[in-house]
Amino acid sequence: MMTHFVPTPPSSARRPWFAPLNRPIADWRGRRVWVVGASSGIGAEITRALLARGARLAVSARRADALRAVVGSAPAEILPMDITDAAAVAQACTTLRERWGGIDLVLWVAGTHAPMRAQDFELAAALRLVDTNLHAVLNGLATVLPMLLSQRSGGIAIVSSVAGYSGLPKALVYGPTKAALINLAESLYMDLSPAGIDVYLVNPGFVKTPLTAENDFTMPALISAQAAAEATLAGIEAGRFEIHYPRRFTGMLKFARLLPYRLYFAAVRRMTGL
Repeated sequence: MMTHFVPTPPSSARRPWFAPLNRPIADWRGRRVWVVGASSGIGAEITRALLARGARLAVSARRADALRAVVGSAPAEILPMDITDAAAVAQACTTLRERWGGIDLVLWVAGTHAPMRAQDFELAAALRLVDTNLHAVLNGLATVLPMLLSQRSGGIAIVSSVAGYSGLPKALVYGPTKAALINLAESLYMDLSPAGIDVYLVNPGFVKTPLTAENDFTMPALISAQAAAEATLAGIEAGRFEIHYPRRFTGMLKFARLLPYRLYFAAVRRMTGL
């Protein structure tokens, strides 16, 4: 008989000041996890890592064949969908809820990247980035939030980027979409944590994926998608709100955004040569 993880009811007591902002996870076995954007890159590696940990997986992306290639013979719900289609996202979530009865964690990894500077601004390309990186997440929230709130348990993890910390060359539209996700996750945490729902913000640096393979510049502190997946899950397991990596790079960017703009602009131009 198939069993699933039964979440601990939220406590009304305040967490101690130095306690993790989310509830730590010691065991993934039986946890119902929906990975959106599971067909390649970080999402595919997170899927493989969670299958190895014994989680109960559902995976979504545009192509069903790519999803099947990731999960192999492992039992998993294959839910292909276009994340920019609100009706398709709602149908996938409804299907999953009917099959599982609820969801313990939604990992929204899906997104895209296209370098752009002011000199080559193109409206159509800009709007595609906004649709995929921001509007699609709102499509997910529209269908996931009512379920999580009715459960009064579970969690949602949103993968943004360190490009959302502050303005960077070649990130004219990509950066603002990721900055919006950072703000969104912060606001979600304020609203959902008192209701017993965990919220995670994942800010990777440069990760070796098919998207970053198209970059024509040196990417400092580049890490593998497998390393990024393990860092993501380690942060969730520890109950962190913001999960950022690799820290030798993200720490530098966090410091840079505290500088006065005159110093910040000069530092970025020196580091990037742009």
